[in-house]
Amino acid sequence: MDSPYTPLEFALLNGWQRDFPITAQPFEQIGERVGADETAILATLKRLQARGAISRVGAVFAPRRVGASTLAALAAPAEKLEQIAAQVSARPEVNHNYQRENRYNLWFVATAADQATLAAALAAIERETGCAVISLPLEQEYHIDLGFDLKSSHKHSVEIQNTPVREPDAAEKQLIAALQPGLELVARPFARLGERAGMSEGEVLTRIGGWLEEGLIKRFGVIVRHHELGYRANAMVVFDAPDADVDRIGRHLAAQPGVTLCYRRSRSLPYWRYNLYCMVHGRSREEVQPVIEHLSRLAGLPAQALFSTRRFKQCGARYFAEVPLSREKGLVDA
Repeated sequence: MDSPYTPLEFALLNGWQRDFPITAQPFEQIGERVGADETAILATLKRLQARGAISRVGAVFAPRRVGASTLAALAAPAEKLEQIAAQVSARPEVNHNYQRENRYNLWFVATAADQATLAAALAAIERETGCAVISLPLEQEYHIDLGFDLKSSHKHSVEIQNTPVREPDAAEKQLIAALQPGLELVARPFARLGERAGMSEGEVLTRIGGWLEEGLIKRFGVIVRHHELGYRANAMVVFDAPDADVDRIGRHLAAQPGVTLCYRRSRSLPYWRYNLYCMVHGRSREEVQPVIEHLSRLAGLPAQALFSTRRFKQCGARYFAEVPLSREKGLVDA
């Protein structure tokens, strides 16, 4: 099947989801690597963003390293589903909100500066919707947000790491808040970011480089939107794995072709007994179903597949609110 993307578009979509240059003029450097000038790189990224193929160019922060987040779900009455979905999506803490095929039919990810703020947001959703919310926080990631390979099922090495939460200082919070929506597609994006965060371009580059080195940022690059790229069959596959075996099974499943995310989450008994999750994306259910069956055989456990049927919201996580700066404070390098 012919690609709907030009060679340059595909190169940017598939080749720059990670390892983005943290330099003063990153798009010029990318252009040197792919054989195009900076103007063409910026124009192509803007076009892809306008088409919805990418949501932003920016950072994916490591789970459990900054702020607080959780996967949550509720069972909305069918006749009120759209109304309730709109109420959930309106919350600034919610960055993903999907309808899935299950009694718990609305699934969303919420992030906040800390656990207390996150709990307050979930309580507000319960009050506003009249629906009980189950919260399923991440306990361990096995393969998570390492990019979405558009041409192969190649896996990056899977490694379990301890990821303690680190409280950012005030300056870091301001920079994270400014970075959350993604870089502006301009020649010197980190200088523009510094204007918003009250830092010089050099300080922004140093801090972001340090965050990548310490693992606070999981990856930095082009964030693609799989649905717009043709991967419309999205299944969240869940298992009730024995606690003593879940890490072993999770590591094994995470390495399998077709698995784009894999992690362990807390159960919410007695309402939700599942603790192991795999995300499988494909162009059709017929493409995804054999992957699900293979995972179930490998795990030696029955798989429950929750296919998404509607996407109500998808954007980057918002951990901190951006604080407007005075003109005097927002300085950048010349």
